[in-house]
Order: sequence, then C-alpha cells, then structure tokens
Amino acid sequence: MGSGYVGILSAELHFPENHSLKGKRKELLSVKAQLQRRFGASVAEVDHHDVWQRARLTLACVAREHGELASLLDGAERYLAGQGFELLGVEREVVTFD
Repeated sequence: MGSGYVGILSAELHFPENHSLKGKRKELLSVKAQLQRRFGASVAEVDHHDVWQRARLTLACVAREHGELASLLDGAERYLAGQGFELLGVEREVVTFD
C-alpha cells in the first residue's frame, strides 16, 4: 500500500512597493488564497510578521505520485515568481513514509 508524498515549499518574499503591514497582509491574503485554490496547498506565513516589506510563506502539498507532487510544487513556485513582489529564495523538500 503506497503512502504518497508530501512536498514542502518555503519562499522568501520581498514587497518593494509596500509601505505598511496592512498592505502586506492584504497581498498575502490574496496569495495564500490562490495557492490554496490552485494547488490544494496548506499555506502559512512563518516569518517576518512585523516587517512590512518581507514575508516567508511555507506551503505543503500532498500527492500520490512523486511526479504529480513535483508538478504542484513547480506550479506554485512559478505562480509566486510571476507576482508583483520579488521572490528572493525558495527551498523545497519532499517527504515520503515508505
């Protein structure tokens, strides 16, 4: 019996045009909702909570096959790279319980 794969993607974001925590929160709410909707990801802001131009988002996706998971993580990374903020860095990890 297969146990599937869990993918974790952590992204460091920079909002150069942002001038308040309220503005950052508004952008992050939209980004998190899109990642959840498009990729079925669980998403959390995990660092830089009180800094108005930076954020670190970590998301997790689950899939049956490694290729399916890689496709989800690639898509999420492409989505983040195509937004109005700078994507400073991305780390990813894949976990399986086999």
